[in-house]
Amino acid sequence: MHAVNSELFFDYYYIDEAEKRPEQEMIGVSEAIELISRGADEILLVEQLQKKLEQGRPLRIKAGFDPTAPDLHLGHTVLINKLRQFQDLGHEILFLIGDFTGMIGDPTGKNVTRKPLSRDDVLRNAETYKEQVFKILDPAKTTVVFNSEWMGKMGAADLVQLAAKNTVARMLERDDFSKRYKGGQPIAIHEFLYPLVQGYDSVELKADVELGGTDQKFNLLMGRQLQEVYGQEPQVVLTMPILEGLDGVQKMSKSLNNYIGITDAPEEMFGKIMSISDDLMWRYFELLSFRPMSEIGEFQQQIADGKNPRDIKFLLAEELIGRFHDEQSAVAAREAFIARFQKGAMPDEIEEKSLQPVEGDSMPIANLLKEAGLVSSTSEAYRMIKQGAVKVDGQKLDDRNKQYSAGDCHVFQVGKRRFARVTIG
Repeated sequence: MHAVNSELFFDYYYIDEAEKRPEQEMIGVSEAIELISRGADEILLVEQLQKKLEQGRPLRIKAGFDPTAPDLHLGHTVLINKLRQFQDLGHEILFLIGDFTGMIGDPTGKNVTRKPLSRDDVLRNAETYKEQVFKILDPAKTTVVFNSEWMGKMGAADLVQLAAKNTVARMLERDDFSKRYKGGQPIAIHEFLYPLVQGYDSVELKADVELGGTDQKFNLLMGRQLQEVYGQEPQVVLTMPILEGLDGVQKMSKSLNNYIGITDAPEEMFGKIMSISDDLMWRYFELLSFRPMSEIGEFQQQIADGKNPRDIKFLLAEELIGRFHDEQSAVAAREAFIARFQKGAMPDEIEEKSLQPVEGDSMPIANLLKEAGLVSSTSEAYRMIKQGAVKVDGQKLDDRNKQYSAGDCHVFQVGKRRFARVTIG
């Protein structure tokens, strides 16, 4: 934990030596808020955050994660990156694994009741989460907690008392509940428990600040409400945006196959990052990079002055691969990419195409190549595949039955001169 020496530097925070920005060794409250605000969607309420920071004590920063899947992708790390910024400012990080809430199933953003996980699934995924988040967070400065520690001790009467702290009308203010109720879709009683339990977690942890995605705003505000009920100072709520996937349209999701997993192999990760559009690159820089915004602004000016965006995208790919693997792997991935693409005379600018699936929610490779204008017919597509003349992200494709789903985004090449970056959906 970084100490605050209020006698020498009133309202100033030291940044860890390894993470120190070159132009300064300490920052004030206003600059801390500027750093915390980077990439944030909303801070409720920023004046309360300022007052908490001015107290000169380490704040208790909470973020909860339900271990619903074994692996994390870059979309999940948007929130974890923000935790790291708080950590570097000297605050206490409470990484809450919702092993209890995971068995309820958060319906946020869903129009149906989500299937809860088994206890074994939750614990297995939780262990994987802990391994992965410490690629970003400092384990020595992070407290990992499980909400079953207190919720598992609650009896039926305790849960009834907790439920009595809120009303059905209040629950129906939540957007997804409201839509389902108006649409005549069922809402199970246990789904109302999820925001209550998440809110009560803040009471147990005495959180000063809670972070979550924009889709979690109702649940985060529930924490404020319950803290007031239990006589605590309400937490500040900070929401982070949902990161777009490789297609630049829909949120990053494994189910949409438009994700970059933090456990992806270095070359695969590098290729995926290089496949994003030049416009989306800046979004990724803001939310995923630890580079100062001033440096990112310099990159933008370099491109305006004629620098190839590909060279800037190289830096983003190397930074992320270095974080989740190591610098040596990042360099090797870059060299492999250059050998595969640039030596293969891949053009600097590639035409972008957006195609709709033709068979349900997928598109066969032959149809894709034809619709993208890379071949004149599906029969030519099959012939080119057989000849080994079709590549996807630089890799030769030999499966003539390959299907691509909504959300997929890849660079397709036919022969030596025909290229297209195609997004499905």
